[in-house]
Amino acid sequence: MKFITDNAERWMTAIALLAVTIIVGLIDNDLLMWVYLGAFYFVGFHEAVKLFGIQRKSPYIYATVIWVTAYFYPNPDDLFFIMAIFFGAKLAYTQEHIKKKLLIPFLYPVSGFLFMFMLYRDFGINWMLWLLVIVAVTDTGAFFVGKSVGKTQFSPTSPNKTLEGVIGGILFATVAGTVMGYFIGLVPFIIAFIVSILTATASVFGDLFESYIKREAGVKDSGDIFPGHGGVLDRLDGYLFGAIIMVIALRAFL
Repeated sequence: MKFITDNAERWMTAIALLAVTIIVGLIDNDLLMWVYLGAFYFVGFHEAVKLFGIQRKSPYIYATVIWVTAYFYPNPDDLFFIMAIFFGAKLAYTQEHIKKKLLIPFLYPVSGFLFMFMLYRDFGINWMLWLLVIVAVTDTGAFFVGKSVGKTQFSPTSPNKTLEGVIGGILFATVAGTVMGYFIGLVPFIIAFIVSILTATASVFGDLFESYIKREAGVKDSGDIFPGHGGVLDRLDGYLFGAIIMVIALRAFL
């Protein structure tokens, strides 16, 4: 009980987010999902721009064009590569090396959000739920296993994470993801297992990468929009890597 009462604000925020997500999922509408993910996309992009120390306003224009285009374009995940070519061409033409930095927020977090939207559009709401379960169990499992038996530091980037916790989180998520992917009829058992373990592992490093950029920026949280959790990137870091790997794995095995 003390754990719950000491983190009451965090739990309330998590429950509210889960409730809204469930409602959006039950409605299962393409436009609504685009709007819902878009809200996180723009806040997360703003947080990334600040973390990377980018002063220019032009990235916001590009980010807006990308997300609006994503709704109408059949393969939204292509847009990151189009943007990369655009920045490369612009850099070569102007020779302004400062522009190299402008590409970073489009690698993270824009590409992750594009793949999340692609997961929904190409596969459907049940697959989004699958992603949510895998990443949530990875995070929760890592926390409780790390707290109970964790002794070995996983990485200097995130000193509080333990190797035991990470392994435990991945194992729990692999089991939960495999059971869900197979028994609700999404994919065959072996594919459910492979996709689950790859996605869980990717989510760990998504969390670690966000810790790295916060450490480089010298901040504790990416933002403060979610009481008890921090910013959008703090809340969705695992999903941003996990969604990319899940979509790629599904394309490879299905």
